[in-house]
Amino acid sequence: MFRWLNSLIFPRASASSAEKSDNMAVTAHTRSPVPLEIIVVGAGLSGLATAVAAALSGHKVTVFESAKELLEVGAGLQVTPNSTRILQKWGLPDRLWKSASEPNTLVVHRYSGSVLAKEENFNKNIRAKYQAPFIDLHRVDLQLSLYERAKELGVRFALGEKVDSIDFDLPELTTQSGVKARADLIVAADGLWSRSRACFLKADDPPLATGDLAYRVVLNVDQITDPELKAWIENPQVHFWVGPGTHCVGYSMRAEKMYNLVVLAPDDLPTGVSRQAGDVDELRQRFEGWDPILRKFLDAVDSVEKWKLMHREEMPSWVSDKSNFVFVGDACHPMLPYLAQGANSAVEDGAVLGLLLGHLTSKSQLPTALRLYEKLRKARGEAIVRETFKQRHDFHMPDGPEQEARDKIFLSQLGKELKGPFPSRWTCPEVQPWLYGYDAYKEVEEVMKSDPFSRANL
Repeated sequence: MFRWLNSLIFPRASASSAEKSDNMAVTAHTRSPVPLEIIVVGAGLSGLATAVAAALSGHKVTVFESAKELLEVGAGLQVTPNSTRILQKWGLPDRLWKSASEPNTLVVHRYSGSVLAKEENFNKNIRAKYQAPFIDLHRVDLQLSLYERAKELGVRFALGEKVDSIDFDLPELTTQSGVKARADLIVAADGLWSRSRACFLKADDPPLATGDLAYRVVLNVDQITDPELKAWIENPQVHFWVGPGTHCVGYSMRAEKMYNLVVLAPDDLPTGVSRQAGDVDELRQRFEGWDPILRKFLDAVDSVEKWKLMHREEMPSWVSDKSNFVFVGDACHPMLPYLAQGANSAVEDGAVLGLLLGHLTSKSQLPTALRLYEKLRKARGEAIVRETFKQRHDFHMPDGPEQEARDKIFLSQLGKELKGPFPSRWTCPEVQPWLYGYDAYKEVEEVMKSDPFSRANL
């Protein structure tokens, strides 16, 4: 009845590899003695992360995905320590880590090119502080690695099956092709345009425009002839350029064989259009007067896509009344890319949910486990969303008194150890530890010490 996915080939990452793998021995999960039948809706990063974590905890998982095949889509992805410390424990293929670029420096530039903030030895500092790396990947390399690991763990995939409706009493989903599938638990991981969310809310609930869009550019080092640009790509760093209503981020990936450039700018796409081919000349015109090195990168661009950036309001609950249905990732807390936490927080969600489900000793404990998951994850996920909007504000200030005050804070700490609130949350000594220091395994381990399935503790 299902079109099970038995094989899938993605383009391999660059043959250039790191000297050592960041993969750790697979961390033993507590395995539930009562395996649940779990359906995950969506084979994006949140769905695959949830599938891996639940399978490691002893459950039987089927992933339903509307696409008929998993294609190479998306571009670069910044994977921060709150996520890498989880991924290191899951036994993902070594080539994932070998395809990663680990930035040695993080720089924030004013749009003219002048340096506002700079942290050298960024990679070493991050590892020392958080015992996990900050890496830049191609999104598809992480997707493939999670997919392969899920398959190894016995997760099954039904492709080309788009959810039409969900019966939350059973629970059971029905796809547009008429397939019905029942489980002990359904996990909605179907992203920003979640059909599961509409079913849950019993109403159409389209995403809301933010007023911004993203131009996404991926450059292969082979198409770069300028020696200065080649040197930038081969020396992995993260660079931000901040300006009125707009900012850009650039970084190397795929073992320094590619350069990812994202431009975040005012949205001029028509209403109802979420993605379309961009005009390269228009893109370049937006950046007249910006840093010459950024303009040189834009001169190397031969094609670009524009993506409308969307968001959703917070939900009252992530768990159904019957406690047999739950949300993860962008389906419940979609994020703008300004802190690169969409994928990272989705991995956190999947890990926490999977780890909690490993402690079930009776199916009757499932409602308590889901409420505990919501208690652990909802406030943090929504707080990250709010910090992301704050970062947009701080990076997109128009020239004027507020921008001058921001830059004064930046420059007052240039070359010094950062203290207090800082306009770039990427290195802010208050926000960065909260983001990157989060440890899903320790959080679940700690909460299990207090008998969390006792109703009194919820």
